[in-house]
Amino acid sequence: MTAPIRVLVCDDQVLVRTGLVTVIDAQPDLEVAGECGDGRAAVDLAGRLRPDVVVMDVRMPVLDGIEATRLLASAGVLHPVKVLVVTTFNLDEYVYEALRAGASGFLLKDAPPSRLLNGIRTVATGAALLDPGVTRQLVGRYAARIRPAAATPHDHPLTPRELEVLRLIAEGLTNGEIARSLVLSPETVKTFVSRILTKLGLRDRVQAVIYAYRHGLVT
Repeated sequence: MTAPIRVLVCDDQVLVRTGLVTVIDAQPDLEVAGECGDGRAAVDLAGRLRPDVVVMDVRMPVLDGIEATRLLASAGVLHPVKVLVVTTFNLDEYVYEALRAGASGFLLKDAPPSRLLNGIRTVATGAALLDPGVTRQLVGRYAARIRPAAATPHDHPLTPRELEVLRLIAEGLTNGEIARSLVLSPETVKTFVSRILTKLGLRDRVQAVIYAYRHGLVT
């Protein structure tokens, strides 16, 4: 049998944290490795417990979720972990800063439990996950910050089709939506996405979005 995905839950609101723990622990393929109420404790516990995924709140005492995510996702740590940020905040700087810090996913707390569970499983595989609509809101609101004012198309190793896929990723489309838009199979789109990430040396779709805007590949 495949070992369950080990999850560390970090949220300073006890009732919220308890609810997350209960929902996660009820799944046969997930296991709560630990829980805590601030970012510093999350970093410390992650070093000891070595979870696969940390479910992280943003606004917390001692060390906020953004800085904790930056430490957990750092290439310099002995055991970097995937971070899924779950917060009540949407149209503000937290989305952008969490993703820049290295979060693999971003969900809102009003998302149904099924979306949370899917998010944990998704980021555990190494893929990225954004709450529906968040990508569009992210690039729409922060495009000016992501992309330098004098940005020009960057030299890149992508084929025309891969560039087309990257642009659609940057617009917030899912693999299924990209497949329908380009009349391709989802499997083919998945292959294109994997090639794009490999060629550009990117970790996930989130970095692909930021890359595309930073280098003027989308308008």
